[in-house]
This record gives sequence, C-alpha cells and structure tokens, in this order.
Amino acid sequence: MNFAGRMNSFILRGDKDLYDTIDTYHKVPGITHLEFNYPEHIKKYDLEKIKEHIGDMKVNGVAMRFKAPFINGEFTNPDEKVRREAIDLCKEAIDVCRELKGEVVTVWQAYDGFDYPFSVNYEEAWEKMVSAFREICDYAADDIKISIEYKPYEPRNYAMLDGAGTTLLMIKEVGRENLGMTLDICHMLMKHDNPAMYAAIALKQGKLFGLHLNDGYCAMDSGLIFGTVNLPQCIELVYYLKKYDYKGTLFFDTFPIRECVEAEVSQNISMVKKISDAIDKIGMDEIERIISSHDGVEVNKLLMNMLI
Repeated sequence: MNFAGRMNSFILRGDKDLYDTIDTYHKVPGITHLEFNYPEHIKKYDLEKIKEHIGDMKVNGVAMRFKAPFINGEFTNPDEKVRREAIDLCKEAIDVCRELKGEVVTVWQAYDGFDYPFSVNYEEAWEKMVSAFREICDYAADDIKISIEYKPYEPRNYAMLDGAGTTLLMIKEVGRENLGMTLDICHMLMKHDNPAMYAAIALKQGKLFGLHLNDGYCAMDSGLIFGTVNLPQCIELVYYLKKYDYKGTLFFDTFPIRECVEAEVSQNISMVKKISDAIDKIGMDEIERIISSHDGVEVNKLLMNMLI
C-alpha cells in the first residue's frame, strides 16, 4: 500500500517549515509518498531545494488551495479575469506536478457554490465549470490526472459539486479520460454519502484518482484518525479497495491538533493495515458470500469476527 501524510499537520504547529516536514516524513515508517498544496507549499519556497529534500521519496501529486481572491468562486466567478486566474493557477500546479514527478492534481473548489437562493445562475455556473475542466484536462494531457475533490459545504453554505453523484455527472459531461474524482471520507460523511458505495462505483468506472482517509461525526470536516468513529464503514471501504486492487496513494487528511503528529500518522497507517489483515483473515470470498446473503445478522457477525 502507498501512504502519504498531510504537510500542514507539522507546518501549522509553527515549529517546522516545509523542508523540515519533508525531512520528518522520510523518517515516518510506512510513508511512501509526499503530497503538496499549491500555491501554499510551493510559491514561498525554492522548488529546486524542495526537490533536494524530496530525494528518493515519491510524490503523489499537488492539491489546489484557492484563497481570498476567489471568494466569489473559482471556475464560476462572475469576474472573467478572476475566473481566468483560477484556471491559470491550475495550469501552474500541473507544471509543478510534472516537475516533481507527481501524477495527480487534485482540485477542491472551495468557493464554487452559493449562500442564498437566487444568488447564482445554476446552468451558467455548470457550463463554466465544464469549460474550465476541459481546458485544464487538455493542458494536463496524458501524463497528469485531474481529480475533483468534492465537499458539500464549507466555506460556502452550498457547493456546486456537493456530492459523489454531481461529481460523477461533471466527469461524464467534461468527457476527458484524465478527469476523475478524489473521495474524502469526512466530506462524504458530511453529505451522508456512503464511502464504500461510491468508491466501488468510481473504481468500477476507473475514475477513483485519489482517496483521503480520515473520520468524523458527519456535521463537520473533523479530520479524525481513520476508523475511530465509523469503523464498520471504514472496514467496508478497505474491502472494496482490495476487491478492485486499488493502486493509488492513501492520503491521511487528518488534523492532529493535540496529538503527536508522527504518532497520529503512524496510527492511521496501522489502522488501515489492521483492517486489511482482518479482511484477509476472513477471506474475500467469504465476505462476498455474506454480502450476497443480504442478511443483517450475518453482516453483524462478520464485523464481530473481524473485531474479536
């Protein structure tokens, strides 16, 4: 399995910069890949020096982080100049991703949404997004994947791409092979999407380009350790990742505020591996048989056997 940790888990503590954080991740057992935010982790640092610190570690990709200039929207912004800046920023991230030998640029549209009824032309906004993603995907060409990370709300009250269904519809309408989706467990729980269900659908379609593992209580983006709150759903998700032999990087988008960061990252890795081992012990065929039984009692016994 491939694992990556969140850079800001260290940086936001205030005692490490990006270079220190990369050096620390070299020493965290199990971490195989690095993931950067753009422009947050790149523009204020020296790219060549970043590459020196990366050394022999692999880079999974670059995630977009849109800030204050885009509060009225990124790809749906009514000001065409600002909208163009958002698209161009994505192209810059693609260039950086290539430079770092990454594979995926993840696009979370923090501000493409609305707050009040009658405050946005939905059809026009949708077409603007389709057009933007086509342009970005064409720029990314065949070597870089573009992955949409949806979130139902925060910071806007409603996001335009608010769930797995609307995201898959956008992917279909854009019609580019290099466009897929990143599923964030907390974002899915906020939407009341079932993580395993939509992971299975995206995997079946070859459109699961990224996965952010965490956990929470559904009301907010909690960023808790994977499997600590909704353990049965997390087990089911890992089962489908194994069923479809998912080769992508598992990124821990968790927020260790009071915890030791290294220990928190390690515990995430340990949880995934423990769940995977429990699934192997029961056996994929036996789990498939129980799923096919449509029997809630048998399912409960399965979970008890895994936990015990």
